[in-house]
Amino acid sequence: MKYFIIAGEASGDIHGSELIRSLRALDGEAEIRFFGGDKMAQAAGTQPIVHYKDMAYMGIVEVVKHLGPILGFLKTAKAVIDEYAPDAVVLIDYPSFNLKVAKYAHKRGVKTFYFISPKVWAWKEYRVKQIKKYITTLYSILPFETEFFARHGYAVEYVGNPTVGEIAEARLHFADADVFKWKNGLRGLPIIALVPGSRVKEILDNLPIMLEASKRYLDEYQIVIAGAPGVDRALYDEVLAQAGAKRDAVVIEQQTFELVSHARVALVTSGTATLETAVLGTPQVVCYRMGGSKWLKRIYPYVLKVKYVSLPNLIAGSEVIPELLLSDCTADAVAAHLESLLPDGEARDAMLRGYETMKMRLGTARCTDTAARRMRDTLLMK
Repeated sequence: MKYFIIAGEASGDIHGSELIRSLRALDGEAEIRFFGGDKMAQAAGTQPIVHYKDMAYMGIVEVVKHLGPILGFLKTAKAVIDEYAPDAVVLIDYPSFNLKVAKYAHKRGVKTFYFISPKVWAWKEYRVKQIKKYITTLYSILPFETEFFARHGYAVEYVGNPTVGEIAEARLHFADADVFKWKNGLRGLPIIALVPGSRVKEILDNLPIMLEASKRYLDEYQIVIAGAPGVDRALYDEVLAQAGAKRDAVVIEQQTFELVSHARVALVTSGTATLETAVLGTPQVVCYRMGGSKWLKRIYPYVLKVKYVSLPNLIAGSEVIPELLLSDCTADAVAAHLESLLPDGEARDAMLRGYETMKMRLGTARCTDTAARRMRDTLLMK
């Protein structure tokens, strides 16, 4: 079988790499071409046609500014479908781009699978019509999505969540806390981990607030920033300099799971990292700041279709973790939650209990194996 897989960001690269391994385990002769990153390249044994870091534009302004390159990547994707003639196109989240690819693949008669749905249950619900029209099967990794899509007359298949398996595998290679600190040149103090996102704009919008809040606890804790793959170290240095925090924080790259697992508390930009942090069992505060936050806060109630934005809360169906969004995401607000979560106590214990509820709902099956098997079965039925 021949597969063309498209992931447009760091989390998709992780999930895509596991899916490639699962597809190859089923079929050692499977051919893989992809848009993605270094982890997918390692799994596939070949380089991406387009690297996701060249595609990771966020927000209308960024997209408009880089419209030329984006259209070029879309043209490349269409050419791959025509020339490579895959048996299946597999799309991983990244809906603005991937749904355009899905439309073209459908037109060319290629079976198209979505692994990890766009967050249409939160915003841009109109995309459900496109998914129903162009996607052969959507493999969901969030249990509440099956009911959402059912209300729209579309049956999706819940296959489990990749984060559970990925973190279980990663834990096998974690050093203990003291060794982790030693090998990264850290002090013996407990850690406050900052996970400001994987895109440049996310980092610029959220890291300064995280730094300002966490700096208040420097007497008892050390601040460690999770460097995102594909993001130049100079960006973190620039933000630290502007925040007057060059000597207050350390940036560690390629070790986010291990860093978060050893942290006392993590400050996390809303996204997949909130779920990863919950599965790792580290208390967290969700931060989501962006330019024009006061204006955006006024329109959010009209575009946001769910009560919560973070995955742990959505999966648990209750507020397990605090969500500080847009203009509510201030250093004072973040610091207030740190104050309650850093020491032992009811706030910390309640969050950890909520994590257990969430993990039970996720299940334990290796979802990429399930998705790969179902994809292959569908293709063999043609």
